[in-house]
Amino acid sequence: MGRVIRGSRKGKSLIFTAKTRLRKGAVKLRAVDYAERQGYMKGLIKNIIHDPGRGAPLCEVVFHDPYRYKLKKELWVAVEGAHTGQFVYCGSKAQLAIGNVLPVGKMPEGTVISMCEEKATDRGRYARASGTSCMVVGHSDDGRKSRIRLPSGSRKSIPSTCRAIVGIVAGGGRMDKPVLKAGNNHHKYRVKRNSWPKVRGSAMNPVEHPHGGGNHQHVGHPTTVSRASVAGQKVGLIAARRTGLLRGGQKLKK
Repeated sequence: MGRVIRGSRKGKSLIFTAKTRLRKGAVKLRAVDYAERQGYMKGLIKNIIHDPGRGAPLCEVVFHDPYRYKLKKELWVAVEGAHTGQFVYCGSKAQLAIGNVLPVGKMPEGTVISMCEEKATDRGRYARASGTSCMVVGHSDDGRKSRIRLPSGSRKSIPSTCRAIVGIVAGGGRMDKPVLKAGNNHHKYRVKRNSWPKVRGSAMNPVEHPHGGGNHQHVGHPTTVSRASVAGQKVGLIAARRTGLLRGGQKLKK
């Protein structure tokens, strides 16, 4: 019997879970209420803060509770151009301005958005990482569905009642600066999770990895592996339909 491989240990072990003790809280849009469905709510950006392990800055937005005499704090991903002391508006009647939150169906085509919902009222799923954004591509004729372009470039139809923040997530260009030394990566992943440094399978012993062993560092067999293979074998290119370089890209239709 070989040793349990790293990929299998990750499922069970608490060593590999995310480091969440110092994180600032769950990042979500406002919960949808009557005020947001019928009109709008005014909020104030109180503070822009750093969240450990996240590239994008967060902003603390304060709203008056519509039903009780108290304030409600929300944590959003800050968009570029947002500043402390800025008033932001949430709701179907809100204006199209940077930092405002409104349903995708109310936005014209070509609007750049972030923190976009996947299903209505799920409080923000797409384009939350630093520098990312979605774009409203079009609306269906009946006004029920809207088509957005995701940060990956793929397009997706979502219900028009899904909300999003107008603008691009702040903190863009984070990857442009070269890492330069391993210490920088060490500090980056120290606050994220235990996923660095990664030892290559071919650098291990045969007991620890299917690619291990041999007199030179080589795999020694095809790296494609079946979808049905047992957990200890599932390394490499799992259930690959094709391998190798992608040659001859498709021409974009103008």
